Amino acid sequence: MITSEIIGTGSYVPEKIVSNDDLSKIMDTNDEWIQSRSGISERRVSQGEDTSDLSVKAAIKAMEAANVVATDIDLIIVATVTPDMYTPSTACIVQKKIEAYNATAFDVSAACSGFLYGVSIANSMIKTGQHKTVLVIGAEVLSKAINWEDRATAVLFGDGAGAVIMKASENRGVKGIYTMSEGDKGENLEIGAKEVKNPFLDEKVDNSKYNYIAMNGREVFKFATKAMVTAVEKILLETKEDLCNIKCIIPHQANYRIIQYVSKKMDIPIEHFYINLDKYANTSAATIPIALDEAVRVGRIKKGDKIILVGFGGGLTYGAALIEW
Repeated sequence: MITSEIIGTGSYVPEKIVSNDDLSKIMDTNDEWIQSRSGISERRVSQGEDTSDLSVKAAIKAMEAANVVATDIDLIIVATVTPDMYTPSTACIVQKKIEAYNATAFDVSAACSGFLYGVSIANSMIKTGQHKTVLVIGAEVLSKAINWEDRATAVLFGDGAGAVIMKASENRGVKGIYTMSEGDKGENLEIGAKEVKNPFLDEKVDNSKYNYIAMNGREVFKFATKAMVTAVEKILLETKEDLCNIKCIIPHQANYRIIQYVSKKMDIPIEHFYINLDKYANTSAATIPIALDEAVRVGRIKKGDKIILVGFGGGLTYGAALIEW
């Protein structure tokens, strides 16, 4: 049966490192407080690079790893909630910058689950034969959506991008994907946009609303722990796979305590999870592809290994994918 496989990975993070101590100089916080609540030590912050710039650098690395050129790519999907602009899409900007002129290009907005949603779309497109070589990117410049006076959220996020190249396969590759949304809980994690404003409004617009990340941490934690467990259970059931055969789990890198909870709840040794949030913090749609690329490069994932990608995010959204590498 035709499925899709990831034939190359790549990632990029800005050079600027912002440590917890750096944050303590601009807000009421400290390294111990941040690490004890999140597991994060530092994060990368853009010095002017926008989401498309990070995307391009990750994409080029993935293309090199996959041994493909830009003109081979016939579909570009960028998962992001921090696009360069409303239109054109970040995917179209990436298309222009890498000169992938044979491609359809569009963005996916599913917050931290966005990369998984993108992989799901790419997998379906490849299986139906509509596209052959797909570039999927998860990228964010969350530093432009952070309220740097709000220590509850400012300490949690960073900037970065990860990318994969996907093609058709008859044996290994994507064995199953599960995605789900719970829009009725969406108010627990938001980034505001422009208010409705025009000369014909009957009432004045309240412009005091900040267009920053706003999060109900307690509710997101409750959702995340349940969603991660559910997604892993669903994907194992769908693929009829046994958890003991999974060599590595790449989780969304939001908070160490969430991953730790899932580890204990499912009786999975924490060592089975690839974790790098201490270095990069939560880069939303970019966390999973960055971690995946890093895990591949350090030899944590080898050919023939069965792995699970699992995440959750704003929307609220969640999902998982089981892949034979």
